Amino acid sequence: MPDASDSHPDFHWPSGFSPAQAHGFCQAEAVVHAPPATAFALLADVPGWPEWVPGITEARAGPLARTYEVLFHGQRFEVFLGEQVTPRRLGWSGVGAGVQVYQTWLLTAVGDGTHAVVANVIRGPAAKAKKCHINVTVSALAFACLRH
Repeated sequence: MPDASDSHPDFHWPSGFSPAQAHGFCQAEAVVHAPPATAFALLADVPGWPEWVPGITEARAGPLARTYEVLFHGQRFEVFLGEQVTPRRLGWSGVGAGVQVYQTWLLTAVGDGTHAVVANVIRGPAAKAKKCHINVTVSALAFACLRH
């Protein structure tokens, strides 16, 4: 598992959520065979996450703009879609199941596809017990892009 020094230099971490301040940190990357706009659209469509993100069985709009309620491995998370720089960068925070999570994505055009880099910062008493699922998520994004 990478440590805080492995964080991509172009990630923007909100206050209190840098890898150095985290109880857990993980990062993954892959080349996705679709343009950045396609990958970004899938990531920004939170209600569509159950169709392609493993472990998410429900996602619906929350009470405020850019907020969502997500059921991940049976645990309820409140998600706020934060940073959005279409189609390059996306970040969201989630609270639930004894953890606070910030996940950030960088999407860069390469050849006929997209280099996708994703990182999670996890904070809270349950953080060390939670498995990092981003390797699975980045692989799922690659397959979801192939279908679109």
